Amino acid sequence: MMDYENGKKRKVRNRHQLKTQLLSLRYLIICLCCFFVLLFFLSSGKVFTLSVRSDSLRPSLRVPALSVLSSMDSIHRSFHGRFPPLRVEDRVQFPDHLLLILSTRIGKGEKNLVCVYHGVKEETLALPAISTDEFDEVRSIVRCPNAPLNYSSSVDLQFHGDSAKKKQKQKQSKVHNWEKVGYEAVIDGDTVVVFVKGLNRRPHKESDPSYYKCQFEIGNSDERNVEVLVSKAVAAAQEVVRCVLPESLKLNPDTFRVSVIHIDPRGRSTPALPSVARINGSDSIEKKKSGMNKHELCVCTMLWNQAPFLREWIMYHSWLGVESWFIYDNNSDDDIREEIGSLNAEGYNVSRHVWPWIKTQEAGFSHCAVRAKEECNWVGFFDVDEFYYFPTHRSRGSPSKNALRSLVSNYTSWDMVGEIRTECRSFGPSGLTSVPSQGVTVGYTCRQANPERHKSIIRPELVTSSLLNEVHHFQLREGIGHLSLVESVAVVNHYKYQVWETFKAKFYRRVATYVVDWRENQNQGSKDRAPGLGTEAIEPLDWKRRFCEVWDTGLKDLVLSNFADRVTGYLPWQRQQQE
Repeated sequence: MMDYENGKKRKVRNRHQLKTQLLSLRYLIICLCCFFVLLFFLSSGKVFTLSVRSDSLRPSLRVPALSVLSSMDSIHRSFHGRFPPLRVEDRVQFPDHLLLILSTRIGKGEKNLVCVYHGVKEETLALPAISTDEFDEVRSIVRCPNAPLNYSSSVDLQFHGDSAKKKQKQKQSKVHNWEKVGYEAVIDGDTVVVFVKGLNRRPHKESDPSYYKCQFEIGNSDERNVEVLVSKAVAAAQEVVRCVLPESLKLNPDTFRVSVIHIDPRGRSTPALPSVARINGSDSIEKKKSGMNKHELCVCTMLWNQAPFLREWIMYHSWLGVESWFIYDNNSDDDIREEIGSLNAEGYNVSRHVWPWIKTQEAGFSHCAVRAKEECNWVGFFDVDEFYYFPTHRSRGSPSKNALRSLVSNYTSWDMVGEIRTECRSFGPSGLTSVPSQGVTVGYTCRQANPERHKSIIRPELVTSSLLNEVHHFQLREGIGHLSLVESVAVVNHYKYQVWETFKAKFYRRVATYVVDWRENQNQGSKDRAPGLGTEAIEPLDWKRRFCEVWDTGLKDLVLSNFADRVTGYLPWQRQQQE
């Protein structure tokens, strides 16, 4: 009986303890909720006020008349405005917009930012940002409209809905002129390659490197404790200067900014050019791909607003054997990020590199050659409207799958071959007036009779240290040659003159450095231009029939026989029709 009574008492005591624990846990949860609500108001800048009334000595809590449940946009804005803060590190003035470089990363396509301009009379003006993007591992970029008249280009940023703050009286923030600035840098072994505007060198010639040096700034340029190092240049051409990497940076990786010093023929040095080219400490020593085999064939391209055409190009050339893709995105405002993400989800190895620098295709290709060297034996440089085709395989009934990779791998062991060139055939609108639903390879089937120019696939370790290129090919090291394929073996179908809706974009964007924009009344006889067109994007009446001399359905037939669904006839890049 006594044991029974003791057991009964223990049960009652345990129930009381459990009830006490539950109440304590409930109070703890309530306290935590109150704490986080308090923390939110403290972080939002719109905090409560705590006042003490003298008549009662009781604290009075006064909260703004704004419901927490109905202010999610303010919550988002408050937290994002501080985590991370919008700190503008650099500003670069382009002809048609102002580029802001932020020292922290913000979300992709952040649409809640506004550009704040400061007037001469201390007034402020807020305009929506044009676009935002991630720049590198730690930085972001924001494109703002050019400053209106009587407003400074020293633009600030804030989130939409925040009150505009007056510019603090402090040292004026510098705005770099795009025509005279160092804009990119990349480590290559024991050297650093710097890309810079304003040196005015000959477009297709190497320069004497003794006329240049590189200046390295280690530390925060806004503070006084900046260490400055200088090293000699070992190669120079176009917008590229290659310098020796200082020993201290090899041994102790650090974040640094690098610029170029010009030395005149009399040996006098000019001040280092302004620079936004920065290398992060984590990337300052070359990352070796230890234990990993190189890809046999990769492709690099620079594009602007080509998202609708990217899938066909990548899927087809992956079938030919391309294993990895380097996409240099030159200010696209279409769905390129989403398209690349979708392709990666399907197993394609596609990387997007943000390249905000206008008319710098040669520099972008040089940058890509350095990046790809550790990952790829061969790198092709060609555009999204250019497709390799093997006529001999088609005529003999030989399989074309992996044909491009097989071709280049035959020469990987040839130390004297650094480049494989393939001639281009230019296709016209082929009678069409709207974008072909099955893609360019099936839609455009009439071309010019004679080939135009060529495209190249290179061995990146065999190009000159200056990285000199003319978009279509690179300059190779002394003693290294190139191989030119005959048309019966391989050609590049260049769908250059498409329907007017697509083609007219060429009037507004030419990415090559030394090619004049078509709206300018210069070099109208250039092969870069379309014959017979002036400087305005006005469609000729006979456009759909132009550039048609030979009907050529070779690649169309190949694509339909190897890619089309046997039941529906759809091609894998025709997603909209299938959905």
